[in-house]
Amino acid sequence: MDADKVYFVPWNMNGDMLERSKALYESAGTFDVVSPGDKVAIKLHAGELGNPNYVRPFFLKHIVDRVRSLGGKPFLTDSTTYYPLKRNNAVDHMETAVANGFGFAPFIVADGLMSENGVSRPSPDPLLEDVEVAGAVDQADAMIVVSHLKGHPLTGFGGAIKNVGMGCVTKKTKLEQHRLLDLVVHQEHCQGCGVCVEACWFDLPRLEGDVAVIDSPNCMRCPICSSSCPEGAITLENRDKILLGVSVAAKGVMDVFPPGKVSYVNFANDVSTVCDCAPVQGDKYIKDVGIFASHSPLSIDAAGLEHIEYEHLNQVHGVDCQVQLVKMQELGAAGSRQPTVEKV
Repeated sequence: MDADKVYFVPWNMNGDMLERSKALYESAGTFDVVSPGDKVAIKLHAGELGNPNYVRPFFLKHIVDRVRSLGGKPFLTDSTTYYPLKRNNAVDHMETAVANGFGFAPFIVADGLMSENGVSRPSPDPLLEDVEVAGAVDQADAMIVVSHLKGHPLTGFGGAIKNVGMGCVTKKTKLEQHRLLDLVVHQEHCQGCGVCVEACWFDLPRLEGDVAVIDSPNCMRCPICSSSCPEGAITLENRDKILLGVSVAAKGVMDVFPPGKVSYVNFANDVSTVCDCAPVQGDKYIKDVGIFASHSPLSIDAAGLEHIEYEHLNQVHGVDCQVQLVKMQELGAAGSRQPTVEKV
């Protein structure tokens, strides 16, 4: 398994992409991570209810069927979200997964009903106190990470690194990563209008002396209050820190598995400037690119970024997408920021 290599099949609007994906997996050795009897976590993003951009279910069904044919025990998995939409708890998350077409295999919410199922693992970097890995991921024998490559308002982009770093951990570690950002209320600009109070999903802002105060330790530093403020009085600062945190968490999750037991697939179609975490489609800014496969999250994300014009995402979101890759490399993750890409 050459971690510096990425296999790629271009998107063909007039071709059978399911059949092309099968050829891709065989070339990349995607299923080499599976041994008979393995409990195989197939990590996906089930998509927020109402967002149509997640990876199509029939692609996942083939992966499930192939793992079964090799004697593995596959299960689809994702963790609950910190924010209170339709994947915040296991019940809603499972219902959303079924509604979005993923009812063909066991769907196990990796961190439990309300994110109580986590295993504390050492953090590979002092940036995070520890990495609380979602229990079903921690207990799996192997994992195939299937990601939808797209933009993200906080991390610039979401690919394999974010799918692992944010999607394979509990709410505790999700919150810790988000709180690496600094939220600043510029009192000289605040008019005390209360828009942020009404907008917040968690009812955390409050008005004191006609000035907004946001100081709760439960604030996840999401962009809702800052984007809703009509005066621009609320800003998120030190944006690169969350990109670093995502990579640290991802490396912590990867360290749970023995070498050669995790593979990665990235779908670069329906690429929008925003993530699949909200019930909105977002702006698609490029044509469908293709599918990537690798044994390194660093290599597969590096190859994908070069194909999706990531500089546009840098400009839209005000961050440098490459920060995730640089940090993964610093942490000693296998792979390369300049991988060899082989077209299938």
